[in-house]
Amino acid sequence: MLVVIVVIAILAALLLPVLSAAKHKTQRTVCLNNLRQINLGVRMYSDDANDKSPGKTAGTGKTFVFDAYKELMKSYVGLRGTSSAHDKLFACPADVYYYRWLVAERSGTSTYVAESWCAQSNSDYSSYVFNAGNQLDIGRGKGRIAMPGIAGMTLSSIKHPSRTVLVTEAPALIPFSWHQPKKLLFQMMQSGLCSPTTALNNSMNMVSFVDGHVSYVKIYFQLPTNSMSWFACAYNPPDGYDYQWSGD
Repeated sequence: MLVVIVVIAILAALLLPVLSAAKHKTQRTVCLNNLRQINLGVRMYSDDANDKSPGKTAGTGKTFVFDAYKELMKSYVGLRGTSSAHDKLFACPADVYYYRWLVAERSGTSTYVAESWCAQSNSDYSSYVFNAGNQLDIGRGKGRIAMPGIAGMTLSSIKHPSRTVLVTEAPALIPFSWHQPKKLLFQMMQSGLCSPTTALNNSMNMVSFVDGHVSYVKIYFQLPTNSMSWFACAYNPPDGYDYQWSGD
């Protein structure tokens, strides 16, 4: 009996990593298909908007510019009425936690939240965000921080459509990964600026591109130099990465 129990335990130990890998692969496949359909919906919206991509000035009323696109293009993927947590196309199955990264939360404690991002109303019930950093208005005059992005741009003007992000999983903005979870991302410092306790460079995310393809790519992260550079989308990555945030 003991031998049988030991054999079963060994088999279980061998099978668990295989089953876990299969589960993660299935989740990535679902995200890939979701992003392909969303990408197509954005392209259809742009076709009807004189080639312009979604932007916050189009009357959405959304304050978080990365999520405002959904209100504009969701009818092109068959959704009507108010957004809700039942919008399955916009839900990544690996989305089971998120980091509350707002600078205003000067708690000095971990900002890990054990809830799905797409279940939150302030995400417009979407696990996926648009490449809209260029529409964030940060600072004034010489202190203004310019971020890359393509919101409001004509898609035909984007110079590298096969490299330029269109819609991605929300963790790519910071970055962290729903598919390869790691330790806590950062803590809020008393100064109010974000200082990462673990630099999650090369976190893996599903990303759709302007040309329509979707890839599982690593996202570059550098130590923050100002109040916005803790966003991974605040700068293009160095050579060796398969994406960029800017449209030029």
